[in-house]
Amino acid sequence: MKTLIACLLGMFAISAVHAEAELWAALRDGHHVAVMRHELAPGVGDPEGFRIDDCSTQRNLSALGREQASATGERFRARGISRATVYSSRWCRCLDTATLLGLGPVNPFAGLDSLFRDRDQEASRNTEVRNLIHKHAQTGGPLVLVTHQANITALTGVFPASGEIVVLRVSDDGLSVAGRIPPATNR
Repeated sequence: MKTLIACLLGMFAISAVHAEAELWAALRDGHHVAVMRHELAPGVGDPEGFRIDDCSTQRNLSALGREQASATGERFRARGISRATVYSSRWCRCLDTATLLGLGPVNPFAGLDSLFRDRDQEASRNTEVRNLIHKHAQTGGPLVLVTHQANITALTGVFPASGEIVVLRVSDDGLSVAGRIPPATNR
């Protein structure tokens, strides 16, 4: 019985690695997009007195979160994605994650800004993000969007962990979830 369980667990692990490899390959084709939750920033939401133009008033990446962002960038490069078009929420934890990925210039994009306190903006922000994705799909190449859990959940129905990547398939019919790439194991 233990041997059977060990075999099944081994097959599951091989299958998960194969599925993840397929997702990384898909991100290279220009018809998929990586929607990533910022790396580890302890806490929930932002403190009272939050200002978008002052990182000292925000919840920011921890030292581990900064290391994780760099490691995630290395994961992209190890899988053949050394350059990408990168857009980020204007929140410092997202901008820092996007910058530390090291995949190219980071474009702040208000459509990716946190919905945590602005749930009434969900429909308009989702439309902005969809339009950005579809516009980029016409030119191709890897696209990485760094944003917040609430935004990813609103767009995809997925509740991602910090640093998790949700891979979306782009088609004429819209967007669909192709799969999820778990965060690096150094958590």
